[in-house]
Amino acid sequence: MIKNLSRGEDCLRTKEIIQSLGVETEEKEEGLIINGKGLFGLIEPEDILDCGNSGTTMRLISGVLSGQNFYSVITGDESLRRRPMKRVIQPLSAMGAKIYGRKKGDLPPLTISGTPLSGIDYSLPVASAQVKSCLIFAGLLAKGRTSIKEPVLSRDHTERMLTYFGVGLKKEGHFIKVEGREEFLGSKVDIPGDFSSASFFLAGALLLQDSELKVENVNLNPTRTGLLKVLLRMGANIRVIEKGEKSNEPFGDIEVTGNSSLKGIKIEEEIIPTLIDEIPILSVVASLAKGKTEIMGAKELRFKETDRLKALSTELRKLGAKIEEREDGLIIEGVERLRGAKDYSYGDHRIAMALTVAGLVAEGETVVDDTSCISTSFPEFEEKLNRLVNEEGGLR
Repeated sequence: MIKNLSRGEDCLRTKEIIQSLGVETEEKEEGLIINGKGLFGLIEPEDILDCGNSGTTMRLISGVLSGQNFYSVITGDESLRRRPMKRVIQPLSAMGAKIYGRKKGDLPPLTISGTPLSGIDYSLPVASAQVKSCLIFAGLLAKGRTSIKEPVLSRDHTERMLTYFGVGLKKEGHFIKVEGREEFLGSKVDIPGDFSSASFFLAGALLLQDSELKVENVNLNPTRTGLLKVLLRMGANIRVIEKGEKSNEPFGDIEVTGNSSLKGIKIEEEIIPTLIDEIPILSVVASLAKGKTEIMGAKELRFKETDRLKALSTELRKLGAKIEEREDGLIIEGVERLRGAKDYSYGDHRIAMALTVAGLVAEGETVVDDTSCISTSFPEFEEKLNRLVNEEGGLR
C-alpha cells in the first residue's frame, strides 16, 4: 500500500499504465493498494500506453517492458514526443532489448518487442536518475548482474525504494550493482512530502520580507535537496529539522523567514543533479539576489518539457531580470525588484510555477499564460498558494 501518493497527472498516468499491464489497484482512504504480479507476471496491453507528459514514466517503463515476453507501444503528448530516448534505447539494446523509436530511435512513440535480457556494465555519459532507474529495472529482469556507473551522483530514490523492498542492490561510490531475476515482496510505503513541490513555497517565503513559513514532513534526501545547500550559501534564513525516515527516505520540517540580504554565488556542476528540477525557481531567487549567480553544467535542462534555459532567460527578462543564457547554464545579475509582465509557461509545469512565484514578488500585475500544465506534478499548487498568501502580501 502507498500512503500520501501524489495526485499529479504523471503519477496517475503511471498507475493507468500498470493497470493496462494487468496489475490490479484499489483506492482506499488510507492509500493506494497495488497487487503486484512479480517480475514476469505482466500481460500484453490491448492498446498503446500513453505516458502523457511524464518523461520519468516513459523511461522507467521502457526498462520494465524490454524484459517482458510481449509487444507494446508507448507514447506521450506533443512535448514528450520531442524528448530524447536514445539515452535509454542504446543501453537497453546492449542488454538485448528490441526497442525502436522515431528519428533513428531517438524520439517516441517507442515500439518494444519484449525479449530475454542479459546484464551489462554501463557507464552513464551524463548523470541521469531516469536513465539509471530504467537500467536498474531492466537489470532486475535480466540474467546475471547489471553494473551502472554514474559520472556524478544523481537522485537515489529508486535505489532506496528497492532496498526497502528487500532487493539485494549494492551501491559503492558511483557504482550500482543489481542481480537479475531476484523476486521480492510488496510492502507498505509512506511517502514524505515532495521537496520539488515545496521548493516553490520556500522560495516565495524567502523573497517576501514579511514571510514566515514552515513546511512539515518533507523529503530531505540529500541527493534531492541541493537547493537547500545553495540557498544557505546565498545567505537564506532556513532551518532544517530532521525527524527520521519514512520508507527508507529521510524527512523533516523546513522553516524559512523572508530575507532581503541574499547574495549571488557560483553553482558548481557537481551539485546540479541534486537540484536539476529546482533550477527554474532558483533562477527566480537569483534574479533578486545581490551580485552575480552563475549556473553551469545544466545542459540537461534543454531536454525537459521545454528548453528550460531558453524559457527562463526569455520570460524572466520580461519581468526585468538581467539574465544571460549560456550553452549549459545561466548567468544572472540580481536586480532590486522585478516588474509585472505577461509571461508564457511553454506548457512546462516547473516554468509555470516558477513564473507564478516571480509574479508574486514582482511589482504590478503578472499574467502567466498556459498554467494548466501545473497539474502534471502539483494540481493543488494554486489552491495552496492562495491559502498561504496573507493580506500583507507575505507567506504564512
